[in-house]
Amino acid sequence: MATARIAAAQTVEFIEDIDGALHCARDFADRAESQGAGLLCFPEGYLQGYLTEEVVARRAALDLASPAFADVLARFPKTGPTIVMGLIEIEDGCLFNSAIVVTGGSLLGRYRKMHLLNSERIFDPGSECPVFEVDGLRFGINICYDMNFPEAARKVADGGASLLVGPANNMLRRERAEMFRDLHNAVRGERCRETGLWLISSDVTGERDGRVSWGPTAVLDPAGEVVAQLPLGEPGLLVFDVPKTGAGFD
Repeated sequence: MATARIAAAQTVEFIEDIDGALHCARDFADRAESQGAGLLCFPEGYLQGYLTEEVVARRAALDLASPAFADVLARFPKTGPTIVMGLIEIEDGCLFNSAIVVTGGSLLGRYRKMHLLNSERIFDPGSECPVFEVDGLRFGINICYDMNFPEAARKVADGGASLLVGPANNMLRRERAEMFRDLHNAVRGERCRETGLWLISSDVTGERDGRVSWGPTAVLDPAGEVVAQLPLGEPGLLVFDVPKTGAGFD
């Protein structure tokens, strides 16, 4: 059976450290390329950090049409997998929790998180759900909390995709992290069963300021079953072959 090889990185956080984030991303991209992956996902807010204080977020935010972003883009690999990466975006003064899609060092497009937590009030919600393609595989993006909403995944499926890519950041207060530790994949599995989509998620891991994140970074099949997952609490690269069957494949 023909397959498309996909990958997701489970990383430490980089807070206002674009240099560190890009260096780490390059290492993961090299590893993914060496294993033949055509798609690599990084966590929510990966590039500048998951920033929800407005002053800090505005200081770090990037306009995708700016020379500053062009400089960042120039540091992406020119070969290897298409990269989905979370970042803080600004356009016309509005902040967005976004994910960019980059291939061959060029920007293919972006997705802006549509469903926002109360703690994310500094952001404007996105309104579009683009579908992208790599190696004959069509995919769409939901960012973290988006995956709690059936309509967000349905938009991806209705766009002709077969894979849902889910950048996430579950760096939570320890008691909440414990509460939700085993629920993330359960919720995501519901989206798979409702839509028939495969799903790959990417999350951060580590501890800071009384918070902890274990992940999970995982692949779920259309039945909502976890078919591959990195160990909780450990950085790593997850690589998986998705069967090229059903909608979303050429």
